[in-house]
Amino acid sequence: MGKQRVHLIAIGGSAMHNMALALHEKNYIVTGSDDEINEPSKSRLALAGLLPEKIGWFPDKITKDIDAVILGMHAREDNFELIKAKELGLKIYSYPEYVYEATKNKTRIVIGGSHGKTSITAMILHVLHYYKIESDYLIGAQLEGFKTMVNFSNTSKIAVIEGDEYLASPIDRRPKFHLYKPNIAVLSGIAWDHINVFPTFDVYKKQFEIFIELIEKNGALIYCDEDENLKIIAEKEYPNSLKKIPYAVLPYVINDGITSILQDGKKYEIQIFGEHNLMNLNAAMNVCALLNIDAAMFLKAIAGFKGAAKRLELVYKNSTFSFFKDFAHSPSKLKATTNAVKEQFKNRSITACMELHTFSSLTNEFLLEYKNCMDYADEAIVYFNPHTIEHKKLKPITIDQVKNAFARNDINVFTDSLELQKYLISQHWSNKVLLMMSSGNFDGIDFTNLSQKLIM
Repeated sequence: MGKQRVHLIAIGGSAMHNMALALHEKNYIVTGSDDEINEPSKSRLALAGLLPEKIGWFPDKITKDIDAVILGMHAREDNFELIKAKELGLKIYSYPEYVYEATKNKTRIVIGGSHGKTSITAMILHVLHYYKIESDYLIGAQLEGFKTMVNFSNTSKIAVIEGDEYLASPIDRRPKFHLYKPNIAVLSGIAWDHINVFPTFDVYKKQFEIFIELIEKNGALIYCDEDENLKIIAEKEYPNSLKKIPYAVLPYVINDGITSILQDGKKYEIQIFGEHNLMNLNAAMNVCALLNIDAAMFLKAIAGFKGAAKRLELVYKNSTFSFFKDFAHSPSKLKATTNAVKEQFKNRSITACMELHTFSSLTNEFLLEYKNCMDYADEAIVYFNPHTIEHKKLKPITIDQVKNAFARNDINVFTDSLELQKYLISQHWSNKVLLMMSSGNFDGIDFTNLSQKLIM
């Protein structure tokens, strides 16, 4: 049998280009196409010799000798290459379908939930890496010590998969995490998101019930019982004879800005902080316990964990100022992240700045969900770009609408990233913390460069 040939339609995406790199590492023959490839995907694909020669879609690339076509979410239903693949009767997989196909004979650990997925997945992978336990994995952020965000191996017995609830592909409208069929499942919480796909909270919640129903028979469900919506769903009776393991915040103390976990009469210093992160930590610890890594072993390994990229990631700090960036964008994430920073830096003033960037966050209806979610910050700033709203073909929103939605009279709202930067640079940052939160990039603000201007 010759080498496997795989073609990726929409190879330039964050997840898709990592899939391409992972399959290339596995010595597959990998090809792909896209109508737009940005950094860092472009450079990483080029380095591996996988960057398409031309941008665009080319049906001639689709030939009978291709073993599998993987369809990315960026492609459309009428994609020329997809049509050709169907005509030839090739095996066409959505991204999550292919992940399942590659891991179906392994113990699959799937981490789902509206928030904390990436952090929990990163914590588990960090501990496995520490103890040199091989695993396949899929995670939504770049991790220190890991070459790619996706990995497949012929010899690993377990797969650790971040389970997103967004759609699988343009031709498969199921949520991604419904396709993984976990042996061990984690659910971190349920807070309405992706309203363009799940128009009501009840429809959104139903996806998590379906996820639980899809756990393999005699599997395990590890769930946060401090989330009332999740608790109700998790504690229902399911036919798959699940072992249910609830978790909450680990006991901890904070001394001189350093958080320590209290476990079996001992203190374990860690580098991450905030109750939300400590719940994530407990979820990861429960997963590792099922993999025969006990609490003491877990906490020893996790001491070196600095967090996943863009998850309360430290941009800069000196003796009186700290600057963090975070992926938070939904109301529940903003609240949890801002609260974590406020608790960690009780004696400092917190400036929290968030970007309304996702489809959900820029709709008139969903804006109202942001009420009081930045109240923990001493100063709250919201940024949105009217051109982004126009590009997404949504109704315009106004500065007053944003102020009313957040229910905070003193909130600052900006619609020009240069004006936002000027404002931040004009402030005094002694004894303060700046927290920048977005699933985007504030229209290209260079945070490292900005941090230097803030302290000049």
